[in-house]
Amino acid sequence: MTLTSTPLVTAPRLEGWDHVISGKVRELYVPAGVDPAAATEVLVLATDRISAYDHSLQPGIPDKGRLLTGISLFWFEQLADLVPHHVLSATEVPEAVAGRALRCRGLDMVPLECIARGYLTGSGLADYRAGGAVGGHVLPSGLVEASRLDPAIFTPSTKAEAGEHDENITVGQAREWLGDQLAGQLEELTLAVYERARQIAAERGILLADTKLEFGRSRLDGTLLLGDEVLTPDSSRFWSADGYREGQVQPSLDKQFVRDWLTSPASGWHRGSDVPPPELPAEVVAQTRARYVEAYERLTGRTF
Repeated sequence: MTLTSTPLVTAPRLEGWDHVISGKVRELYVPAGVDPAAATEVLVLATDRISAYDHSLQPGIPDKGRLLTGISLFWFEQLADLVPHHVLSATEVPEAVAGRALRCRGLDMVPLECIARGYLTGSGLADYRAGGAVGGHVLPSGLVEASRLDPAIFTPSTKAEAGEHDENITVGQAREWLGDQLAGQLEELTLAVYERARQIAAERGILLADTKLEFGRSRLDGTLLLGDEVLTPDSSRFWSADGYREGQVQPSLDKQFVRDWLTSPASGWHRGSDVPPPELPAEVVAQTRARYVEAYERLTGRTF
């Protein structure tokens, strides 16, 4: 595939489909005339938008939606024996959005971000430094940035509305909220997916530091399915294994590159301010796209 000159950042009009929801990155459609709350089939379209710190950034990353879709499809195939997923077809979609749209089962989403951590970094490291625990898991003393966690841990968070912040919670709080059975099932599935993906990524020279999954129940029969995207550079941290050094921030093949630029002096932006982030410079856009392409090619073994 060649570089798309103009990123897709708005929801296109698609014949036969009604646009119903705009997410941070994805647009959701239902068949024309169907009640969105009852739709058993939906169209999920990945735009080229990129978000960080609850802000949608301009101008978007060319081809990002296609890259995310391709990576997700790879992982859905790799994980199908562990957990069923929501994808019905990647080909029976409107031609205008081929490669970035998936025809999927309609789901009632579980209101929980299911996070697995195999290395200590990000908000998990911040929680550990504050109280020695992450998600209710008390961890050994002396851990540092990028310390490996064996076994990996399940650290759920709330699923915030657009513009709000996700909030890390404990496994105990998740069980009180959703009930022991569902919360236990989500923990088991999340860790099984993570361990399978960690092994596959390692075979390709990539460390999967952490990942965020989303699950929902099929509106047809109530089956719990893996939904949204899965194991992409938007929802996971990917590090090159050959550059790994415990105790320091790792070079990444994911969205962390954009977060790091935003919080650097180069951006001139302060995260705690009311001022929206600046537009991403062309160099940051190009380097971000290059990282996503590298992640796609190394994970899938295919040329983009």
